[in-house]
Amino acid sequence: MDSTQNILLASSGGLQVGSKGVRRSSTLICAPIMAESVDKMLIDMGKAKTLGADLLEIRLDHLKAFDNVDLKTLIKESPLPTLFTYRPKWEGGQYDGDEKDRLDALRLVMELGADYIDVELQVAHEFIDSIYGKKPEKFKVIVSSHNYQHTPSVEALGNLVARIQATGADIVKIATTALDITDVARIFQITVHSQVPTIGLVMGERGLISRILCAKFGGYLTFGTLDSGIVSAPGQPTMKDILHLYNFAQIGPDTKVFGIIGKPVSHSKSPFLYNEGFKSVGFNGVYVHLLVDDIAKFLQTYSSMDFAGFSITIPHKEAALKCCDEVDPVAKSIGAINCIIRRPTDGKLFGFNTDYVGAISAIEDGLTGSNKSGSITGSPLAGRLFVVIGAGGAGKALAYGAKQKGARIAIANRTYDRARELADTIGGDALSLADLDNFHPEEGMILANTTSIGMQPKVDETPISKHALRSYSLVFDAVYTPKMTRLLKDAEASGAIVVSGLEMFIGQAYEQFERFTGLPAPKELFRKVMDNSS
Repeated sequence: MDSTQNILLASSGGLQVGSKGVRRSSTLICAPIMAESVDKMLIDMGKAKTLGADLLEIRLDHLKAFDNVDLKTLIKESPLPTLFTYRPKWEGGQYDGDEKDRLDALRLVMELGADYIDVELQVAHEFIDSIYGKKPEKFKVIVSSHNYQHTPSVEALGNLVARIQATGADIVKIATTALDITDVARIFQITVHSQVPTIGLVMGERGLISRILCAKFGGYLTFGTLDSGIVSAPGQPTMKDILHLYNFAQIGPDTKVFGIIGKPVSHSKSPFLYNEGFKSVGFNGVYVHLLVDDIAKFLQTYSSMDFAGFSITIPHKEAALKCCDEVDPVAKSIGAINCIIRRPTDGKLFGFNTDYVGAISAIEDGLTGSNKSGSITGSPLAGRLFVVIGAGGAGKALAYGAKQKGARIAIANRTYDRARELADTIGGDALSLADLDNFHPEEGMILANTTSIGMQPKVDETPISKHALRSYSLVFDAVYTPKMTRLLKDAEASGAIVVSGLEMFIGQAYEQFERFTGLPAPKELFRKVMDNSS
């Protein structure tokens, strides 16, 4: 496959000029209507309009039963343009009846005034021939192909588009499956270069960006569900998220793409924070979840200037450093980064670490708040024993930050060798996680968990038993979903000061936002967004 590097710079024409409140993209938002009764469909259609849909996909294969009068009602009563789909089981739908009846129903909705129908490539030639000369002027036929196994090569996708066009399709629809997030680049490539209106979507969590960035790369439409969990294909976001989390109407060809690279990543609140921030300052950017398996492959594939910056989370913080052209000296000594910026002048990747700043200042604030005398000069961490759980990227950052403030360091990790390695590098003690419960050389220690233990959905887990927390005066947890983890609840019950990962998250986000946009971070807005989402 040829590099996506230059391909992704191309963008589609025919789009409106962007300013606040004006749509930057002509990509439509279509709501799948999948109720089992016509009455329920009519209710859902009204709901979709209220939520902001442009178009309704009426999934006839989901109806328990319907007749010609029902079809007339659905078209006449629809508050928005309609797309009728009657998907058979052999193409991933629900319909298992006679093929002639199915195609007759699609011909009938055309005659009754539907705006679009979706017909599968396998039967498209025959179907389009049968309506030759009978097509209403504004009526359009979408010819679709669904691949539930994988995403073919660019060459194979190009051939597929040509086959679909050859049927006489007005609009080409290709849905594939993402085995890796880099698969989506091939669909963007096809969409950007297509001479006919094209719907290119990639199913599954690794394909999510196809459903958002299609507005940038000129896709004809995307699907947004009415409710989370009720999807017509794997990985569909809700209408609410498309419009209000990703600000879909504001995405256009010139929109810069940012995102959080991690695995897992769907729990991350970063898109809420940055997209609200971008909107508040009028910055033309969108920030997305990026479920990445191989970060080097990801950065090689999405190498155009369109992809302008990334936040990095577990487990990629160390591997990401090796992918950068330049690394901030502090990040280099930590051995991990949590942010990459693509330099606009030459496209080179610059890596740095904002993790330790946010976490260390939150811990210092926690300690200072508890110190009534107020006579402390220098850092309240100076001379304290600072125990870090985890020897990954975040563990390294916190150990480095605390050491800089004069703390003594101990590293506890599931595998002792990794703890030893980090402790030797930074200058400190090492122990295995199993020994942490019996480790209390002194009172008033500080504990910082930098692992994902206790993160949703495994909220009952904790890295240390409750009785062992009595030796600590402050406990910090980098996990911020949930805000009060089991570790923090246990620590509070043991009388320790607790500092939530939310503080670290917000602190590191300020600096990243400023690097992404060149504008001051809207700090109060960030706090408000996090308060509302926790």
